Amino acid sequence: MVTATATDIKLKVDRVSKVFTLRTVGSREEQKIVALKEASFEVRDHEFVALIGQSGCGKTTLLRIIQGLIKNDGGAVYVDGKVVTGPGYDRGVVFQQANLLPWRTALKNVEFGLELKGEDPQKRREIAMRMLELVNLADFANHHPHQLSGGMQQRVGLARAFAIDPAILLMDEPFGALDAQTREILQVELLRIFRETRKTILFVTHDLDEAVYLADRVVVMSARPGRVKESVTIPFPRPRPSLTELKGNPEFLDLRNYIWQSIRPQGSSTLE
Repeated sequence: MVTATATDIKLKVDRVSKVFTLRTVGSREEQKIVALKEASFEVRDHEFVALIGQSGCGKTTLLRIIQGLIKNDGGAVYVDGKVVTGPGYDRGVVFQQANLLPWRTALKNVEFGLELKGEDPQKRREIAMRMLELVNLADFANHHPHQLSGGMQQRVGLARAFAIDPAILLMDEPFGALDAQTREILQVELLRIFRETRKTILFVTHDLDEAVYLADRVVVMSARPGRVKESVTIPFPRPRPSLTELKGNPEFLDLRNYIWQSIRPQGSSTLE
């Protein structure tokens, strides 16, 4: 196992905690919900890390803290050694839903972040077209979201996130709402894009097969309050075969079972 140096670390999550305060309607009573408690892990430059755990363990909360959309109550998040204090262009985000602007074409949706950065129209168009080519959607540049399938909309969302050239790409269960066939196609596409761009990716998922198939490492979180239980290195070389082929590998099945045993609720035989 290679030990990362300080210059290798793209993302550092250092003892991050988060507490939500809930108040019942019509009551002054408050309830404290500890979502995260001193969660810590690191992601190296050009590494693909999957974050996994049972429902309610704080995966999405942690991702939003890394995005800068939610303030943490303890600890700190660092990107390239700098403390995260709010949203920034060093972090691109792909959400569970594509969240495209319906009145904009695919091209104009990809340009959106570049507009906010103040890029001139010609340059942002060139970048946006290049990103659409990256996700194999150049022929659909002038289509509006309602003219695109769910999988195509997610590709536009991916292109939009890549367009701002982030230091790290944050993905929050981006394929969770898709049918199985489309999901597997986009997993293959994501691996290709990862190989071509060498971006650093943190990928939140509840799907064990997806985590083991895509990632270099799987960071396993405990039940709420979310802590990092362990980090599991995935030994399969890249480029990887299809998921169907990899599932036939006994080592894949052993890894999947090991991670499942680590995260499954006591007395449960299924993962929500």
